[in-house]
Amino acid sequence: MTGYGKATIESETLSVTAEVKSLNSKFLDIFCRIPRNYSEREIEIRNLITQSLERGKVEFTLTVSPIGDGSAGTVVNRALVKAYFRDLHQTAEELGFAPTPTDVLRMALQMPNTYSADSPTEDQQAAEAAQIQQTVLAALKKCNEFRQQEGRALGKAFHAAIQKISDLLLEVEELDKTRIPAVRERLRKNVRDLIHDETFDQNRFEQELVYFIEKFDISEEKVRLMNHLSYFIETLQNKESNGKKLNFIAQEIGREVNTIGSKANDAPIQHLVVQMKDELEKIKEQTANII
Repeated sequence: MTGYGKATIESETLSVTAEVKSLNSKFLDIFCRIPRNYSEREIEIRNLITQSLERGKVEFTLTVSPIGDGSAGTVVNRALVKAYFRDLHQTAEELGFAPTPTDVLRMALQMPNTYSADSPTEDQQAAEAAQIQQTVLAALKKCNEFRQQEGRALGKAFHAAIQKISDLLLEVEELDKTRIPAVRERLRKNVRDLIHDETFDQNRFEQELVYFIEKFDISEEKVRLMNHLSYFIETLQNKESNGKKLNFIAQEIGREVNTIGSKANDAPIQHLVVQMKDELEKIKEQTANII
């Protein structure tokens, strides 16, 4: 689900910032931006993200900056820079041009291994690792709070869509009260128009009429649809509910709605069925976003 979280924790020597962005996705896809000096922490960070977010397209950024004396551990390798400077200046003269000393120095400072850093002690490494982990967890907590807020809004949308389908079903039930008698009368009229002699078999007509009424009867579908709608809301309110289960229920709702539309053979009811499908499509689009 969509979410965002950012946290910054500072110590006497280090400032750590973690930023998490999450977009809707059926699977967990993690992209990490981590400073090269802390690349060994990537697996640990990925595990924390997996345990916390479970699903989504996640973009994670870690920023680590030294504070105060924390940057003193990085020094310029002056002997090497001087050697680069002399070599670059000599090369320029051999090529027939005279660069400014500033340009040569800038190039020398960009050459490999011109900076060196003191290796941190084991205690320093442990403190940095704990600070990074604490910052990542804080950012993930904020991201989850964002997702939960979105989830509550999504729950309200589900309730509204299910209620709309329920209201439409009530309209279908009202129309259905006059549909079967209309079908019966239409059949009688058609039979009277086609058969005028005394050989008309009243018993056979009644048998055929029962067959057609059973074929057009949507009573069972209406009951099942109402049960599915209630079960969807019940599952949504369950803390252990998940998107896959809600999607399965939505499929069952769609099956009953389609059957009502095909069996009713009635234009006003089919118009209501189209509206039901529209609301159901909104539900299906969002069930994939629920963990």
